[in-house]
Amino acid sequence: MLRHIVISCCLLSTLCLCGCEAQQQPETAKKELLIYCGTAMAAAVREVSDIFETQENCTVKIIKEGSGVLLHSIQINQKGDLYLPGCESYLNQASAEGLIIEDVIIGYQHPTIMVAKNNPLNIDTNLTNFFNTTFRTAIGDPESGSIGRQTRILLQKSGIYHKVIEHAQLILPDSRALYDAIVANKVDLTINWLSEGQHQHSLFVDTFSLPDNNVHRVTLKMALLRYSQHIDLAKRYLSLSCSPTAEVIFTRYGFGKTSHE
Repeated sequence: MLRHIVISCCLLSTLCLCGCEAQQQPETAKKELLIYCGTAMAAAVREVSDIFETQENCTVKIIKEGSGVLLHSIQINQKGDLYLPGCESYLNQASAEGLIIEDVIIGYQHPTIMVAKNNPLNIDTNLTNFFNTTFRTAIGDPESGSIGRQTRILLQKSGIYHKVIEHAQLILPDSRALYDAIVANKVDLTINWLSEGQHQHSLFVDTFSLPDNNVHRVTLKMALLRYSQHIDLAKRYLSLSCSPTAEVIFTRYGFGKTSHE
């Protein structure tokens, strides 16, 4: 009888331990994608990521900064899954360094002249305004952000980049900083992406197309990094990013095929 009691107690203890172990087993952690995203695209990418998280039961973390700053982070940290810079030249640089596995087109950037809402100084689209002493100007830094790099390309083609830089009151790191400078009345005009004047931002700024011979639509590409720990998952994210569903989102944020979409 005593032997039966001991055996029963042992079995009960074993079952209790098994039950405790089962309860203490942590849930399988969700896979996480890390996206390095240029400042101007962050809100649109967040919307696409929300859809993807629901579809894949995963987590998408977005680091937003100037495209050059992001590339430097990728080079130093050597981790992450996807990279979306604001212009293709950063992607070409990353590809030349062997950082890219593949990429897809997700939309387009459109450089514009940005001024305060209702254009109180009646500034026109003549690029000589950027070295006119009547106006305060800000220009993007070509080393840290995509709009700075594209501005340099545009103004060098017009032969006025050095004049514009010498006159500029502020050299700023990215598109959001340029937008903020207009809103805070620190400057009167800048060259910025169309997307920075969309949605609630349009309450505070106006944007105008650049002169015809200076209009350059910039292709936006998202790339899969060779450091990705979840390549299959990242590839599915790329597929969603160039899908009709994502196209509607990117177009709404100013990344459509034309500046009028």
